[in-house]
Amino acid sequence: MTIRLGPVLNFRGCVGGAWKLSALVATDDGKPPALEFESGGAPGTIPAKAIGGFKAGRAELALWRYDFLVKQTAAAGAARYTLDGTQRTIQVPALDAAPRIAYASCNGFSSLKLMKSTKVPYALWEDLARKHAAEPFHLLLLGGDQLYTDSMWEELEALAAWAALPTNEGVKREAPASLRQQVSNFFRTLYPRRWSQPEIAEALACIPTLMMWDDHDIMDGWGSYDKALNECDVYRCIFGSAREAFARYQLQCADAETHPLALPGQKQFTLGCRIGPLAVLALDMRSERTADRVLSQESWKVVYDWLDALPSVQDGGPRHLFVMSSIPVIYPDFALLEAALGLFPGRQELEDDLKDHWSSVTHRQERLRFIHRLLGFGARSGCRVTLLSGDVHVGAVGVVRSQRAGAGEVINQLTSSGIVHPAPPGMVLFFLENVLGKAAEDDRDIRSEIVPIPGTRNHYIGARNWLALAPDGENRYWANWYTEAESHPYVKVIHPVDFNMQPAKIAPAQ
Repeated sequence: MTIRLGPVLNFRGCVGGAWKLSALVATDDGKPPALEFESGGAPGTIPAKAIGGFKAGRAELALWRYDFLVKQTAAAGAARYTLDGTQRTIQVPALDAAPRIAYASCNGFSSLKLMKSTKVPYALWEDLARKHAAEPFHLLLLGGDQLYTDSMWEELEALAAWAALPTNEGVKREAPASLRQQVSNFFRTLYPRRWSQPEIAEALACIPTLMMWDDHDIMDGWGSYDKALNECDVYRCIFGSAREAFARYQLQCADAETHPLALPGQKQFTLGCRIGPLAVLALDMRSERTADRVLSQESWKVVYDWLDALPSVQDGGPRHLFVMSSIPVIYPDFALLEAALGLFPGRQELEDDLKDHWSSVTHRQERLRFIHRLLGFGARSGCRVTLLSGDVHVGAVGVVRSQRAGAGEVINQLTSSGIVHPAPPGMVLFFLENVLGKAAEDDRDIRSEIVPIPGTRNHYIGARNWLALAPDGENRYWANWYTEAESHPYVKVIHPVDFNMQPAKIAPAQ
């Protein structure tokens, strides 16, 4: 028996004063390895649950999940487990305390050329591991593009042959059996190939994860193509294989299983949970995406029902809500960039990205409703709402300010991207910083804006980065962007709602 992947830890909620966790392991035969677990007592063996098994060419993989609880006490604590002779430690926060969190996105390369031109591909994973060793993280939020599937268009002969057809012909063809098998095998084996990188593997084995997918976990720009492409048989085949792999590897669920944090009443993957004074909402923005919508009305209702059920701060509700939106909600209006696409190399890729953004014309009304509902939730509950985003390969800080009903509500957005994927070319960064507008009037008395990175005059971090979110004794969260080649992080403080604060007058957008 050989372990091909894992262990990968997964956070599955808080239950009865304990953290509910699981560990995923992939082996090359039908026998699971033994996992010994110790938390406040004698070690015991955790039984393995089979959640999938398949052959991919000559390869054979079996997926196993181990479920266990880590008890919490009045102080932060630790548990230990041993798998295949290696012992590791899991850290959990004190009972009813806010967790220390690491956030990252864009864990891969969109092309072989980019990978070869990056001197130390996994340098930031090494940095995260050093920070974890010095002051442990309790939770690792991964906000999308946990791997990149772009290589399938070159690796899979049947898919390359289909892609070479004229588009109007390809969309009419059914996916042949050879293509279906190749695509299925590709997704089933890609996670062990990508996540077994030592720097990544060690972090996934020590810090419980909560993951939500984005386009590259499926294919670049998934859902934002025209209807004929989105609904053609080959694209649906790719999506089906990606969905199966996402459920198995990122959510650690077997067929017909639902993740314990999945919002009730949905057919998709949106997750939500309470962790002491913190709530986390991870939006599935890919399962239902089309050129005209991000989520269906039914799925938005599920999200808003979940938010409405959270009690107010005065009634014991969360002080902070982190909303994981893989695509930034606050980002420049790309209309000018769309008009200037001819200036940039890789025009098609840029054009696909523009259609993917919340600022795309077809998504603006949906975005505005989302902002209104988050502002309404914050005003009703007294909970500070913060958006966590990635995707764009830069770091940034965004702010939504509302003066409606004299509330003076503020929503912050922290964008961190990517932990592996390099930043855009210098020309694109120049255009972002110096040409595109930074502020917009979203509605009467509601304004959104990209603000300078704290301590600088720049609005974007044009280098690889990841984000640490550390709570303190004043109910604040300290956001630290750790950036490649920078000796110190960029820092922003997220304060809880101050009920005595008076709204500031909103200046017109520039």
